[in-house]
Amino acid sequence: MENKFEKVLWSVRYVVILAVILSIIASISLIVIGSWDIIQAILFYNPLFDSSIVNNNQLLFKIISSIDLFLIGIVLLIFGFGIYELFVSEINFAKAKFSESTLKIKSLDQLKNKIIKVIIIVLIVKFFEKILKLTENFTSPLDILFFGLSILSICLGYYLINKK
Repeated sequence: MENKFEKVLWSVRYVVILAVILSIIASISLIVIGSWDIIQAILFYNPLFDSSIVNNNQLLFKIISSIDLFLIGIVLLIFGFGIYELFVSEINFAKAKFSESTLKIKSLDQLKNKIIKVIIIVLIVKFFEKILKLTENFTSPLDILFFGLSILSICLGYYLINKK
């Protein structure tokens, strides 16, 4: 009886395949949407194609927003591959082709660390996106000083996270 229960219990781990499939689908969706947004930005917010556009801020904002979608898509991709390798099976094709890969996960801590690093990059891009919207409101040298200090603090935080 105990042996059968443990076999059923061990088989329950396959429920994570649903999370794997959905995170991969979400990743692909975000990458496609990000790509479409970049194409739209290049075609409709580009001063080269539309003479009524006087600066590149809107084009840059749209492209940076798309990069944000790409990064979140990468987080979902890493999550999907990592959960599959941790709970279901090692991906033999990747093992044979690539000795080291970002998508190869050996422990839950390694998966967590990879996801955290990409999320921090997403937050940095989001911060840059917000600052880009606010640059038109920078009117004093103090605004520029705070902008520089905020970038310095982000760089310092990123350095401390990557320091081993």
